[in-house]
Amino acid sequence: MTNRRAHPDDISAICLSLPEVEFGTSWGDRPTYKVPTGDKGKGFLLHRAAHKSAIDPRTGEMYDDLLVIHTPTLEDKEALVSDPRLPFFTIDHFDGFKAVLVQESRLGEIELDELTEIITDAWAAKAPKRLVKKFFAERPTDA
Repeated sequence: MTNRRAHPDDISAICLSLPEVEFGTSWGDRPTYKVPTGDKGKGFLLHRAAHKSAIDPRTGEMYDDLLVIHTPTLEDKEALVSDPRLPFFTIDHFDGFKAVLVQESRLGEIELDELTEIITDAWAAKAPKRLVKKFFAERPTDA
């Protein structure tokens, strides 16, 4: 375990450390981490384009550094959004959609281990069941 804070540069390292992940595009042209590799890949984390549906309430400007991270359930989404120590949020556009938003510029508010767990959960929710089972079976457990 590390106590280091997360950084935007950690996103790629975390995503690509997971099995059968590729970096591609979805939602048209949005940079996206997908699992499994190939045509059947499903996005679990993407870089969202600035859009009028996501406005910074302090500045009135569109957020230009948003990540969309899939959550396994709507309850998981609510837990992340409602935790006051975490920078995750949602917008009306994502009502009923299992994903949270976070500004890359605020990733330093999260411990690296916690961000890794959140991204791993996103990956596991989209990955084939056989791959998830194998990954967690082979993963070292914390003593």
